Amino acid sequence: MKDKAEVACCGPASAQPDLRPVEGADADEELAALAKALGHPARVQILRILVRRNACVCGDIVDELPLAQSTVSQHLKILKDAGIIRGDVDGPRVCYCIEPRALRRLKALVGAL
Repeated sequence: MKDKAEVACCGPASAQPDLRPVEGADADEELAALAKALGHPARVQILRILVRRNACVCGDIVDELPLAQSTVSQHLKILKDAGIIRGDVDGPRVCYCIEPRALRRLKALVGAL
């Protein structure tokens, strides 16, 4: 069951369409960077958890993975730096959620291959 505070802790996502081209040198660089961020099975698992739960605190993610908290935090940092997830401070904790616009962009870039 989702905790109301967890669901509300990530602000609303941008619904604006992404009109950037899906081909060309810039798009290729962007796709390579996103693919690199997703280049570890633990990061893919983290994305699946976040999609399922809508929002999560790091400790909740740690509970679902066979990894140390510090390892999960490092994976979260890589995903956040790539723009695939957001981490919003909610008091003493950080709440993570998918960045839908980035996920749509990734799908568009892969679809254009």
